[in-house]
Amino acid sequence: MPTLNDLFAQQSDRGLDFTASACGIYADFSKQKIDTAIFEALLNLASERNLSQQIQQLLAGVAVNDTEHRAALHTALRLPKDSALWLDDVNVVEQVHASLDKLANIVERIRSGIWRGYSGQAITDVVNIGVGGSDLGPLMATTALTEWSDTDIRVHFVSNMDGTQLDGLLKILHPKTTLFIISSKSFGTVDTLSNAKTALAWLMASHRNKDTVLRRHFVGISTRSDKMTAWGIHADNQLMLWDWVGGRFSMWSAIGLAIAVKIGMANFRQLLAGAHAMDEHFAKADFRHNLPVILGLLGVWNSTFLGIHAHAVLPYDGRLAFFPNYLTQLEMESNGKSVNRQGQMVDYDTCPILWGDIGSNAQHAFYQLLHQGTQKVSCDFIAPIRRYTDAQKPNANLIEQHRLSLANCLAQSQVLAFGNQALQQSAIIADEQKNFKQYRGDQPSTTLLLDSLSPKTLGSLIALYEHKVFVMSVIWQINPFDQWGVEVGKVMANSVFAALNDPQIPAKFDSSTNALLTIIQHQQSIN
Repeated sequence: MPTLNDLFAQQSDRGLDFTASACGIYADFSKQKIDTAIFEALLNLASERNLSQQIQQLLAGVAVNDTEHRAALHTALRLPKDSALWLDDVNVVEQVHASLDKLANIVERIRSGIWRGYSGQAITDVVNIGVGGSDLGPLMATTALTEWSDTDIRVHFVSNMDGTQLDGLLKILHPKTTLFIISSKSFGTVDTLSNAKTALAWLMASHRNKDTVLRRHFVGISTRSDKMTAWGIHADNQLMLWDWVGGRFSMWSAIGLAIAVKIGMANFRQLLAGAHAMDEHFAKADFRHNLPVILGLLGVWNSTFLGIHAHAVLPYDGRLAFFPNYLTQLEMESNGKSVNRQGQMVDYDTCPILWGDIGSNAQHAFYQLLHQGTQKVSCDFIAPIRRYTDAQKPNANLIEQHRLSLANCLAQSQVLAFGNQALQQSAIIADEQKNFKQYRGDQPSTTLLLDSLSPKTLGSLIALYEHKVFVMSVIWQINPFDQWGVEVGKVMANSVFAALNDPQIPAKFDSSTNALLTIIQHQQSIN
């Protein structure tokens, strides 16, 4: 396989030829280890796997989640109100927009001060209690879009079952003015319900009327109205999901309540509009210029054909701090599979290990491995072209800092691709310690430039990666919508929890687990 230095030497216009753009996103994939013949072969592979037909089935509501016998219709969550999409004789678009209207009503009541706590005071703090997709999506988007907030209401996130996050929050929040959102598709997730139980006890310590506390201080979001009602969530405070919405694809639904509280319903609808624009591009654009298809094919090329088993996501914008975390769930929970749709073990590599961080932080941490380590790693660099507008009245230093960030983004991908040759091209002279300052390069990357980071472009960016994941799954012939590997640990934890709580229950696990249980129980008995 030619090196990236060789590929650029062979094709002088490569930096223009291997590019595509849509929805305010410009993608340069010229630093990927492909040439025209390989790109054509990947496009042919997509045709052989009937990718076009699979895309249409996904968007039409066919039961593409075949192990759970249901559709994966997260794209329906951002369809315009005048659209129609029928599933089991029901127009799901009507259901979606009815839910959005109820969401909008709750958002307006909270943001305007109409929603009051048990004391009659307006809500000042909203705490989203969820885990996985019910936490990562809203947390990521709310952080990214903080500049679009026009409310003094503070939004917080709690996910960890050990209680650390919640304990810290409860010490600074006031029960009279705090509203909790319980986000759980099944309304049975132990992480979420354990935190919700603690939150309820905290409120009850300040106000003994349980019905009032539940009515004024809790909103529930789930597919299970019966479970929300049994827990105590009032019907007016229940927002519904559907089985065809996977947790990691759910931020577009009522799960996005925390986002809408922070940035307002108009901006939340712009987020949906940006995602829908990418859906349309995915459905209609020629594969040669189709961003999700290109990124998906490159992901397969790197992992399966080139044996690159690690992928770093590197946003050069502090507002995207949680975007790499979000993608680790989106990609690894979806495509971390070793069995194809026929139930057979695959004999090829599928999803790589994902990680990442804000570019400037990462440069002072794991970039050492990227530049001089022994591991092959592919990277996505992400940066907005425009950062500060005249309306924000930025000072000159902030504008210069943004340009410095862009310069670092471009420079790092350059050295990763071309190694020492990049330094030579920039007339940087190597010193005598040449053995210690060798940069081999040949690490492939894609650079994604956003016109700017806004609710709409963020929606498009997230949807781009959602569809990238689907493209990869089609090529690998795996189901990206089930998550049996997530469930197995939860099931096992129930029996371990029982043994941990009752020393009289014989521990019938492996010798390691049995010994660890004994140590924990002994130490707890002393304390």
